[in-house]
Amino acid sequence: MTKNKGLSPFFKGLRDGLPIGAGYFAVAFGLGIAAQKTGMSPLQGFIMSFFNHASAGEYAGVAAIRSGAAYLETALLILIANARYLLMSTALSQKLSPSLPFLHRVLIGFGITDELFGICIAYPGFLDPFYMYGAFLTTTPLWATGTAIGITAGNILPDIVVRSLSAAIYGMFIAVIIPPCRTNRNITIVVLVSFALSWLMSVIPSAAAISEGFRIIILTLVISSLAAILMPLPEETEEAE
Repeated sequence: MTKNKGLSPFFKGLRDGLPIGAGYFAVAFGLGIAAQKTGMSPLQGFIMSFFNHASAGEYAGVAAIRSGAAYLETALLILIANARYLLMSTALSQKLSPSLPFLHRVLIGFGITDELFGICIAYPGFLDPFYMYGAFLTTTPLWATGTAIGITAGNILPDIVVRSLSAAIYGMFIAVIIPPCRTNRNITIVVLVSFALSWLMSVIPSAAAISEGFRIIILTLVISSLAAILMPLPEETEEAE
């Protein structure tokens, strides 16, 4: 404990980001396997993951590229998939000192992921930007490298192995939704409705004629809007002083 207290915020960020980066590497490898099917090179995969720190957003982008989606469609799809980071950025801004320069705010916003948001929110007092930079320098290279290595592996491994490894990214998404589904009935309903409507839109001729990317955009906007209206989160009651 004494050694940890002597660490600078930057090195604390490096330390706290290391286990997160290890998990990112494993997930990114599966993403790279999926990206390989689009003809993406390892360098392209590295650049994609370095500038887009979201597995769901990247997978949506990879799926759009594989289906031949237009640039605008791909951009909208990734924007919607990553929209939660707008909320995280707003929440994290409350942890920043009012005197923090604008450049630091931009760089912190660029580096936000779900896990880095969690450790930064837990940082005592105002967030030191160098803590975020340390965590970012641990996690992002591992995320980007995992994607590049996954693409490389997809190019050299037998096809049957590549198809098997492609299932890893789906396993990650299942692992994300199962725990909250077990504790929240509303989330379970939303997930099941999403599965059902996604399947229906793929088999109904008029809906199936719409590109895959725009189907995802439509379903995301409609289902999330209806869920917010019909199943709003209960407001927290203020505790009596």
